[in-house]
Amino acid sequence: MSSPPASQASATSQGYDPHESLKVERHVWVISGVVILGMIMSILDTTIVNVALHTLGRELHDPISQVQWVVTGYLLSLGAVIPVSGWAARRYGAKRVYMVSLVLFTAGSAACGLASSLPALVLFRVLQGVGGGMIMPIAQLIMAQVAGPRRMGRVMGVVSMPAMLAPIFGPVIGGAILEHLHWSWIFFVNVPVGVVAFALGLRLLPRTDSGEAGPLDMLGVALLSTGAAAIVFGLSELGSGASLGATIVLAPLLAGVALTIAFTLHALRIAHPLLDVRLYANRVFTGASFTTFGLGAALFGAMILVPLYYQEVRAESVINTGLLNAPQGIGALVAMPIAGRLTDRFGGGRIALCGVSLLCASTLPLAFIGAHTSIVGLSALLVVRGVSIGLSFMPAMTAAFASMRPEQLSHATPQINVLMRLGSAIGVAILAVVLQRASGGAAVHPAHAFDTAYWWGLGIAAASLIPCLMLLRAERPAVGEQSAVVEQSAAGAESAVEPAVEPAVEIGL
Repeated sequence: MSSPPASQASATSQGYDPHESLKVERHVWVISGVVILGMIMSILDTTIVNVALHTLGRELHDPISQVQWVVTGYLLSLGAVIPVSGWAARRYGAKRVYMVSLVLFTAGSAACGLASSLPALVLFRVLQGVGGGMIMPIAQLIMAQVAGPRRMGRVMGVVSMPAMLAPIFGPVIGGAILEHLHWSWIFFVNVPVGVVAFALGLRLLPRTDSGEAGPLDMLGVALLSTGAAAIVFGLSELGSGASLGATIVLAPLLAGVALTIAFTLHALRIAHPLLDVRLYANRVFTGASFTTFGLGAALFGAMILVPLYYQEVRAESVINTGLLNAPQGIGALVAMPIAGRLTDRFGGGRIALCGVSLLCASTLPLAFIGAHTSIVGLSALLVVRGVSIGLSFMPAMTAAFASMRPEQLSHATPQINVLMRLGSAIGVAILAVVLQRASGGAAVHPAHAFDTAYWWGLGIAAASLIPCLMLLRAERPAVGEQSAVVEQSAAGAESAVEPAVEPAVEIGL
């Protein structure tokens, strides 16, 4: 008989029955649907706005270098608020914080749609980012608490879909809105969704215990929130075309890294830090966290290349480009529920390793892409890449959450989200710079620049195999621990039965 996965081992160590049914109750799926609605709204908004920058510049009469702050301001507020979301959930309850985040995001969306100038739009985008930054980690926290470790994989396979599919379908929705409606509707479209999500959340989301809050670590907030925002800003400037040695890139990056190191040292010295960095003593969580970081760089970084290829090399419209990206979404859509079941059965490390290996294999042919490469062939490759997304990202996150005790989840979810977003920003920045420099020569055909960028993408994907192997190796001791626990439970049950049998035999004699 095969040994149970590490997620089951961690479940046993937390007091869960290792033989508990894996069936997911109806109320868990209902709650999943409610949080998915909020997540879709916040994640889609990012990709929809990205395709509208040129339209916003034309309508508001501002250069693209200034309009870029519509995206940058959102990302900065996102990076600053995510670290605080765990403490807020412990202090006020995950449901209450989630509801407030929905209100902030929806109100910010309405205000953005009504903005008549670029400064007002950027200000309201910051408000949107405060709400949007809390929606994702708090939604994951609620689902981790409701599902429990034993059913984590199956539930997270569904809940993670918005994060994977939004970058693919966002440009299609954004292009359709910009073609038929005023630009303000890229923000107004969030309002009815936000109202419905709030009404359903108020009625259906449970109140959960996220652990003891303790006093707010103000120094930790200042160090980590500022550090995360500085790193995101530096990476966004790098991705926008600035050189790595430019002051506007190097200064915030170095400051952000220094502040993050200072926060880590500070968090190790106090009893109630903003985020508990001691979680990295758990080898499963460490392996899963760095796997998530590497996958963020490999997956989201490469996601910018296909749309740019179709637009710059094949001269496709925004809508057609989005539709040509749809095969990747279809692959992820099919794979994620299956990956959830496989993760529950075999553990996150094995499934993530298979997914990243498939990602590498499907990236290699793209390194030979040309101006006349078959669109049918590219679509088939995108389906395979979608499957690799489903088989890699979610199992790693599931392994991280399943390795935590319930009171640790409010510390784990913000850290996973920060690492994922930083990895994504790094991947996008690296590939954008590589593509820009490869396209610089006058004699270079645009398609050859994408060849170079995909070779880098393959390197990033291959590098993410290393933390996957770390995760797989870290899960193995947990499997042995689970087997020992099961044997002890069986021995205990047997010894408990024996005293009841022996007296009955003695009486009979």
